[in-house]
Amino acid sequence: MSSPHHAPQPAHAIAEGDPYVLDPSKIREPPQGWAPSMRFLGPGMITSAAVVGSGELITATTLGARVGFILLWLVFVSTFVKVAVQIELARWSISTGQPGIPGYDHVPPKILGRGWISYLAILMFLQFVTSQAGVFGAAGLALAILMPIDGDPTSAASVGFWVLVMVAIAIAIHFSNRYGIVERVSTVLVVLVTFAVVVMVFGIQVTPFAWTAGDLASGMTFQLAAGTMGVALGMFGLTGVGAGEITSYSFWCVEKGYAAWTGPNDGSDEWAERARGWISVMKKDAWISWVIYTLSTAAFYILGAAVLRPQNLAPTGNDVIRVISRIFTDTVGEWAGVVFLVFAAVALFKTILANVPSLSRQIAAALAIFGAFDWADASARARWMRVLMVVMPIMWGVLAVIVSSPLQLVILGGILNALYLMAVSIATLYLSFTETDRRIKDGSLFTVYLVVSAIAVFAVGTIALVDMF
Repeated sequence: MSSPHHAPQPAHAIAEGDPYVLDPSKIREPPQGWAPSMRFLGPGMITSAAVVGSGELITATTLGARVGFILLWLVFVSTFVKVAVQIELARWSISTGQPGIPGYDHVPPKILGRGWISYLAILMFLQFVTSQAGVFGAAGLALAILMPIDGDPTSAASVGFWVLVMVAIAIAIHFSNRYGIVERVSTVLVVLVTFAVVVMVFGIQVTPFAWTAGDLASGMTFQLAAGTMGVALGMFGLTGVGAGEITSYSFWCVEKGYAAWTGPNDGSDEWAERARGWISVMKKDAWISWVIYTLSTAAFYILGAAVLRPQNLAPTGNDVIRVISRIFTDTVGEWAGVVFLVFAAVALFKTILANVPSLSRQIAAALAIFGAFDWADASARARWMRVLMVVMPIMWGVLAVIVSSPLQLVILGGILNALYLMAVSIATLYLSFTETDRRIKDGSLFTVYLVVSAIAVFAVGTIALVDMF
């Protein structure tokens, strides 16, 4: 049976009011099939906007430059292995109306009345600062090379000026704190960046740095080059969905309306069928975003392996953007280097635009767990988010100017992110087996995929911990 308020609505028609409140009046029947579902996608594009940036342009290209094609397989493994955890956490969020952070607090053991992961969620503020400062620094450097303020593109004045401009833009765009704005901006920028980098990969085929099918095959032999563990761990942490993206995806699924449209779990078969329908839409959204950011990551890696590696050019410190631009100046001409710098700035800044609202939500939710405010109070929640969306980009920008090595910041952020992935994988398994309604699960095959993925993520986090100490 259907009624007017159950009819599928356009993707932008999010129910009025608080999306974190499961009000039966907001219930809507899910679309059936791929074509109708396309109108309701969106959270994955925000995730792709956060992913297709620092990890790809800096880390993936750098790894390709250092080791050649041998680790191309890591691109696909590092992105694919995390999707199961992303989907399963989002499944729990859709069925409960809660984002991931409150769920993490349910995981034992408790320390002073709070789940142990809640403390880690607070500490992740440090990881967010280091990784995003690295992205800000790289984007600021790209713009400074194009238009230096004092003649020296690597000076604090030149980089600092452009970082300040980007901080102001990010705050202005997101201060209204509206989901629709985040989704639209993310979608446009993701499509542009992905299309551009794929064109670049095939464009170098008419240059001396053309790659071959044999090159690609050599990169799929699952070997690990000696001396590349640090960058590889950073790549695993920042390519594909990391802990931050997995967690923020649960927020965006709720704010999109999937949970509200599913409604509160009243134990009925109708609720279970409706939940499975909206979860099916979410899975389509997640897999489409996986295709997009995996394609982009592989493209950036190939550019580094095909063009920079033969010339022994490996980006370090403040030279990261300048060296990567050699991909284009060496193959097409100086004018292409200018185009690349614009492209690099857009690609990196896109990551910032996606992460300002995403990470602010995570920190706000973590603070709410410790009593800073009541998460159920929509006004207080919005106020805290707005404050964080001003404070965080300012902090990232200041650190970007002080620390003049964006590559090292991004790699450090990736390693710390790998540690948080360990906790997120544990929490997702716990919530899946103890709180998620069995009627809305996908069966034994997906469960095996989930467990294998969680084990792989945990293992990489362990390696990162050993490597750090």
